[in-house]
Amino acid sequence: MRTYRTRNSGFTLVEILIVVIILGILAAIVIPQFTSASQDARKNSLVSQLQTIRSQIELYKLQHKDQLPTSLGSGTNDWAEMLKQTDADQNDYVAGTSTTGPFGPYLQQEPVNPLNSYSAVGSVTTDPTLGGANPVSGNVGWIVNTTNGKVFATSAKLGYVYNEADPTDPNNDL
Repeated sequence: MRTYRTRNSGFTLVEILIVVIILGILAAIVIPQFTSASQDARKNSLVSQLQTIRSQIELYKLQHKDQLPTSLGSGTNDWAEMLKQTDADQNDYVAGTSTTGPFGPYLQQEPVNPLNSYSAVGSVTTDPTLGGANPVSGNVGWIVNTTNGKVFATSAKLGYVYNEADPTDPNNDL
């Protein structure tokens, strides 16, 4: 009669520990890349919003005798004229009473800065320096130059003007 040894198949504790350590190392490498990806997505969204806002303000100026929306940067209802129909004289459009059109709305809703969640607009009369200190006090997501109509965004923590020319500018995250 022969006796056979039966072998129990399975992994040893050491083998399992090695696999867990390897998975931990891989996770430590991969996870930081995902966290920066979400910040990069917010920055890309911001640049896209800036392009849309700028083009819509230019269209508004074209249809309103080269005038900026009067509420933009006023501190109250900053985006009011951009969200409704107006005539060429910047009055609320009422059908049958205006001879110059219905123009607008130019935006579907108030734009919110994806970096800091503010939609308020601060006004300046000269272009701020990209990446430089925020020239407007208060919690604003956007800055408009009321002289030429250019729009800028504020950084993640409001202290600086977003530098869209260099998304890696460290001031963008401050």
